[in-house]
Formats: sequence, structure tokens, C-alpha cells
Amino acid sequence: MSNQSAVKDVVKDESMLIQKKMLDGWYKEIGRAREGGKPVVYSFVPGNLTEFILSFDCVAVLPEINALHSGMKKMSDGFILEAERRGHSEDVCTYVKCDLGMFLGGNLGPYGKIPPPDLLLLSYTGCFTFLKWFEALKKLYNCPVVMVHTPYQDQGVITPDMVDYLVGQFKSDLIPALEKISGKKFDIDRLRSLLQESRRAEEDLVYCFESAKNIPSPIDGFFAGVYYVGPIFTAFRGTPECTEYYRAARREIEYRVANKLGPMTPAGTMEKEKFRLVIDGTPNWTDFRDFWKVFYEEGAVFVASTYTKVGGLYDTGFRHDPDQPLKTMAEYCLNVYTNNSLPVRTKLMENYIRDYHADGFVFHSIKSCNSFSAGMLAMLRELEQRTGLPGCFIESDLVDSRYFSYANIKNRVESYLQMVEQKKGDRGAV
Repeated sequence: MSNQSAVKDVVKDESMLIQKKMLDGWYKEIGRAREGGKPVVYSFVPGNLTEFILSFDCVAVLPEINALHSGMKKMSDGFILEAERRGHSEDVCTYVKCDLGMFLGGNLGPYGKIPPPDLLLLSYTGCFTFLKWFEALKKLYNCPVVMVHTPYQDQGVITPDMVDYLVGQFKSDLIPALEKISGKKFDIDRLRSLLQESRRAEEDLVYCFESAKNIPSPIDGFFAGVYYVGPIFTAFRGTPECTEYYRAARREIEYRVANKLGPMTPAGTMEKEKFRLVIDGTPNWTDFRDFWKVFYEEGAVFVASTYTKVGGLYDTGFRHDPDQPLKTMAEYCLNVYTNNSLPVRTKLMENYIRDYHADGFVFHSIKSCNSFSAGMLAMLRELEQRTGLPGCFIESDLVDSRYFSYANIKNRVESYLQMVEQKKGDRGAV
């Protein structure tokens, strides 16, 4: 029996319940897409072009989201084993194996049947795995592919040439492909109206994240943060319901700030904030609640995270601009966390540690995700030197429960927090 002491009666904010309804509605729309005559476009979270997809009345499907929900629903292990039986290595990204195993099992996903794609749209090329993933999907589904090549920000700067390069690909490749599968002409005014909604939602999202600068923090910027980014990073950005969701989330957080309440956890409101941490890395989805429990039981709150920026670094100033629709979509593709170099990522972590008054930081290494995990130990050592604070390194995986050890992570985190507490005491005595 698992030691993972799951909480039976999970406490949720109203915004989480709103999001659940949105998610249920999205998967119902996905399931009805074929009978409704709506084209289906598969894409990824980083740099996704949701507003483009919606402007052509297509339905967006995100294989990453299918995989993470399969993990949370304890379905991913079976999909992964099926993919491995078909010859896929243990070292392959487990999101990929989950997705391929789901296909091999008849495309029955976490919320029902997933229709095959009419178009595979790859608009972020910073992860080599994404390229190979869509190669495999093209062989399985035999459908057209559009690859919008996104230049890497090796210097942490978006140049006009990068933007022009992407805009040129939108015009020559993406728009014609969407026109062909949808039978509709590109409507730039429709795109502008969607981008106006995106901008409104992005303002409230940034408020939600920056509220964690308060002491106590009213939110957990990692575990609860994945709920906050859910609508804007998937198929809802640009829709009125997305805007309404973020208004509701903001109202909840404003109330918590005004009443000096700590973050909501699955066990209820955290009564005492003891540790403020920043984290780099992706959650473990198969054991998400137990992973969270390791920290909230110790009074540890993640006040900022990098994972919640993989769909866009809004908190560094980016907003979609409806007056320049193609240019702003290009800048969005370029402006995701993993499209930056290790020095830029390290500086962002350093800023979070300082601006959010953190006591320490955690790196969660994912066995099968090089995009996040490569360079983590070097970043950890550099941040310890720059900040004088201790770092913690833990390991598991995305959606493969074989690589999550509750006891090992709990022991390592408890030992780490004892060190943080000692450091806090030493600083207070100076």
C-alpha cells in the first residue's frame, strides 16, 4: 500500500471548480469535433498559437496535456508500458510514450476518445523531442505537418530579424495550412479580437503570480500555479471564459491578501508559512498530491516557479498586442522559458529569489526531460554562490510512477528544510 497518504476530501478554491468545468467542456468539444465538422489541430504548450487555431474555428488538442492528465488519473503507466513493448526506450520522454501508448490503445485518453489530427502544428522547436514526437505522430496519423521554426534566444534578446523570420513562416506556411483544413479565409480582425481577450487575461494572471510577494503568500506559485496557468497555456487563451476565469482567480487572491491568508492546499488553508522557496522543473503528475504534501506539511510555500512560465514569460512584461497581431504572435513564440539560455534562466531564478523574499530554492530534475533538467546542477551551484542560500536537488519523472519515490523525496526535503531553518536562524542572529 502506498505511503502517500492521499487526502480524501480535497479542498478546492472556486476558481479550480470553474476550471474543471472548462476542462470538461473542452474535452467534450474535442470528442464531438468530428461530428461537428471542426478540424482538429494538435500542438504543444510552449509557444502555442491558440488564437490562430481558434480564429479558424478549429479545435486544439495538446498531447502534453493529455499525458499529464493521464498521469493524474493513474492511466499513464499502462500507456508507457505499451509504448515500451513496441520498442520505445526507457530514456524516451514519458509524455511521448504516454501519447503513443494511448494511440496504440485506440486513442482513449483521460477524458474519452481523442480524434486524430487534421494538422500537426509545431510552433516551438527548442525541444528536440517535440520534433521527433511529431515525426512519430505523422507516421501514425498520415496527416500534414506545419513546423514553425522558432529561433533560440541564446543571448536572451528577441531581435527584429527573429520576429520577421517567424512572421514570414506564418504567412507562407501556417495561414495557408489552416485555410486549407478549415475551408475559411484568414480573418485578421477575428485574430485581433481574440488577442484582446488574451491581453486581459494575461494582466490578471500576472497579478495572481506576483501576489506571492506578500508575506504570507496567498498562493503556492508551483503546485497551485499549474492550475492558474491551465486555461491560458492550453485551448482557452483568447476566449471570454478564459478572461472570466482569471477575474475570478484574482478576486479570490485579493481576498486572501486582504485577510493575510496563506495559500490553499489540498488539506485547506496553510496556517503558518515557515519557508518561502523558488523551484525550477516540471511537476510529477502521477503523484502530484503527495509531492505537494511533502512541502505543505512542512509549511513550505513555492512563491515562484519557472515551470509556470513555459507557456510565456508574462511576468517579465510580455503581453499580446492586438494592434500588431502577427508580430505579437511571433514574439510570444520566442518568449517562453525554455527558449532561453542557462545564464538567462539562472538570472530569472535569482530575480525570483530576491523579489519574492525566498529562503531557498529547489531543482526538480526530470529523468526523461532534457529541456528542463540539462544544466540544473550548474545552475544550482551558481545560485548558491550568488545568493548565499542553500539549494535542493530532487529527482523523479513526469508521468512514470516508477521514478517517483515518496520516501526518498520526503527525506531529502526534510533534511534540506532543516538546513534552511538553520541558515535563517544564523541570518537572524547577525
